[in-house]
Amino acid sequence: MSQPTTLPSGHTRIDSAEMRGIVKRFPGVLANDHVNFEVRAGEIHALLGENGAGKSTLMKILYGLYQPDEGQIFINGEEVHFHSPADALARGIGMIHQHFMLVQTLTVAENVALGMKTPHGLLELDGVKKRLRELSEIYGLKIDPDAYIWQLSVGEQQRVEIVKALYRGGALIILDEPTAVLTPQEVDELFVTLKQMREQGHALIFISHKLHEVQDLSDRITVMRDGRVVDTVPNDGIEQRTLARMMVGRDVQLQPDRPEVERGPVRLRVRDLVVNNDQDLPALRGISLDVHAGEIVGIAGVSGNGQRELAETIAGLREAVSGEIELDGKSILHASVAERLRAGLAFIPEERMRHGTIGVFSVAENMILQNHGDPPFARSVFFDFGAIARHTGELIRRFNIKTPSQETPVKNLSGGNIQKLILARELSRQPVVLIAAQPTRGVDISATEYIRHTLMQQRNEGVAILLISEDLDEILALSDRIVVLYEGQIMGVVDREDADVEMLGLMMAGARQQA
Repeated sequence: MSQPTTLPSGHTRIDSAEMRGIVKRFPGVLANDHVNFEVRAGEIHALLGENGAGKSTLMKILYGLYQPDEGQIFINGEEVHFHSPADALARGIGMIHQHFMLVQTLTVAENVALGMKTPHGLLELDGVKKRLRELSEIYGLKIDPDAYIWQLSVGEQQRVEIVKALYRGGALIILDEPTAVLTPQEVDELFVTLKQMREQGHALIFISHKLHEVQDLSDRITVMRDGRVVDTVPNDGIEQRTLARMMVGRDVQLQPDRPEVERGPVRLRVRDLVVNNDQDLPALRGISLDVHAGEIVGIAGVSGNGQRELAETIAGLREAVSGEIELDGKSILHASVAERLRAGLAFIPEERMRHGTIGVFSVAENMILQNHGDPPFARSVFFDFGAIARHTGELIRRFNIKTPSQETPVKNLSGGNIQKLILARELSRQPVVLIAAQPTRGVDISATEYIRHTLMQQRNEGVAILLISEDLDEILALSDRIVVLYEGQIMGVVDREDADVEMLGLMMAGARQQA
């Protein structure tokens, strides 16, 4: 680790921040169990852990959003007590959240200045703009202080969040899943910025579930599991499988085997599909694609480029303006959701709590949502509760769903187990076409492993799968062919063997595939 240089003026230097014996309890949950954690000036310290491991709770304590039940926080060896984020900011600690905290209708400068105390209540935007240009020059951040947020790309908006933290004197900055919505090129640019911040003497905490990013960027890695620190290790040639084993407690295989499968007939055909978004603006602009039996076609793209509208239109949740959708050679463009299900379509929705389950319903009730009126679950107007219980019990065992009971409300399950429930229900109908939209978003590494292996198994058994994911690693791990969407248009279609991250990243940014 190189010796950090002096921080720019306006920053309170933090040589070290240390958390000792941190305990945080919620009703029925011990989120942090005597956790020790330290970050130093001039380093990028990665924090790894599955959902529920306690890493977010720990960082919210450091940022003043939560107060610990036990334990101490030290800044430069001095014990501090944070009762709010304002207290943490006053000591030079900033946090960049996964979902940006920006007002779309304000300029960059106005967003940076928003909420800050000013002399006599007057805001001098000219001074704000001057300081932003200075910080942009120091850190190599290309930002126009007069640009409106709605005019900026996702990557540019993230730069605004970073420069906002720097403007407010952030010497220690927490980054929560900062690459989740970026193209590969934007990730590269972000990493250049973070490394520059490290050289300037900042202390950075990098929260990510992407193991290769942690390897590429960090100096040290702390792994948490079940509310405790498993270990803190230097990033000195440590392998991904070792980190995964530390996170989960066993070996993990995130890239399932992809055996050669003879591609069957076209099961799903989309032709010249035009669809509007919720604002009645064009979301899909005449796209065409085929999905064959025994293949996974991955849809790659940065969020908001028509992926959600494509999935919802095929599933029957959104009307098309024009075009055609065929399942096994028959049009389903005007078919109801129930008719599409009977025709052999299955759907794992992007928003599992909104479109995939009913949270207040039990596990058993959610398992039969689509066919509760059919035998063997119903006889005339009466439910056969025995048949429902046997069906639910079998799926819980087959798909390794962790639930206290069949009667537990689904809202009480973890994200990974809710996703497994949806997967179990959809696959129990033995579909011919499966639409999987963001199937592993927000789930931990164990559930991700299970879901990816299950999708590959379905592909091997002849199901036609349309995989929509913003996780490029997932697209590359599972797909046979990759379709790249940008602003509702197809930039290119490539075979998995011919794809690389740079090529896909360029298409995700709007460059059409070269002939």
